[in-house]
Amino acid sequence: MIKILTIDDDIHILNLLNIHLTEAGYAVLQAKNGMDALALLEKESCDAAVVDVMMPYLDGYALTKKIRQQYDIPIILLTAKDQIEDKERGFLSGTDDYLVKPFEPRELIFRLEALLRRYQKQTDDTIARLGTTTINKRSYEVQIDDRTFLLPLKEFELLYFLATHPMQVFSREQLIEQIWGLDYEGNERTVDVHVKRLRERFSKLTDDFELKTVRGVGYALEEKRG
Repeated sequence: MIKILTIDDDIHILNLLNIHLTEAGYAVLQAKNGMDALALLEKESCDAAVVDVMMPYLDGYALTKKIRQQYDIPIILLTAKDQIEDKERGFLSGTDDYLVKPFEPRELIFRLEALLRRYQKQTDDTIARLGTTTINKRSYEVQIDDRTFLLPLKEFELLYFLATHPMQVFSREQLIEQIWGLDYEGNERTVDVHVKRLRERFSKLTDDFELKTVRGVGYALEEKRG
């Protein structure tokens, strides 16, 4: 489920956002200020952020800059101000969109959906998602819930390739060609070794996927759907 982080020091706004975003099918996380939001982002993987401008400790502009430095997620700023200078400051801080209070919740959801579609298109070629597991080819990291794993290069490339072709069966020869290249002079059993290592790493950590052996053919990644 797509997770939206909402940050506002006004509990009424947080409640309003929670009601409408939940009804729209999103999971909602809440923070009452910028510092709490950054702490939450370190623990939870979020898909977008809705940020109020006027907050204690760390205002929305500063928070947006910090989020943008560390996370590649869409951000919508909420503000009571409608001056062009405020909008300019918001976009300079890195926000993707800007909504003035009081706002219509449906408009927020329309804008959020548009941003999520845009970001999804940008990340389709670099990120594979299997339940709570994210396989990021830009950073070569695998994230499961709040844990991050760095794999040896070929293990990562093998996992990423299978994850981006779920339920497709590949022979050892095909996997050698895709991961190690046509000029690879090693043994096809290299694939078996790497699959075994991946199973050992992840079989007890997640039920999101399973690396299946198809006898007489090769391997496939089966995505488990809850």
